[in-house]
Amino acid sequence: MAHRAMTAAEIDTQLDTLNAGSDTPWSVVAGKLHKEYQFRDFVQAFGFMTQAALIAERSNHHPEWFNVYRTVRVELMTHDVAGISARDFALAGAMDGIAAQLAA
Repeated sequence: MAHRAMTAAEIDTQLDTLNAGSDTPWSVVAGKLHKEYQFRDFVQAFGFMTQAALIAERSNHHPEWFNVYRTVRVELMTHDVAGISARDFALAGAMDGIAAQLAA
């Protein structure tokens, strides 16, 4: 399946859907989807990253991320289309699902 960079209007629509009901919404920062997750502690943050890494590897779509103690900062973009694509929103949704399971 060919991937393409989404238009600004498409990104806005997808952000509205992705962020519905979220206390910590995704945003666009420097042309990338951006979110910071806060977890109970380092172990929970690392568990989130481990689960997200398995999904990212299966989809061959890897995040830019940074972890300090209980915080995980994530930035997503599709490098081969030089922008945000549907692949980024799919991974963002999967990450939100993982975070919700860990918070439960």
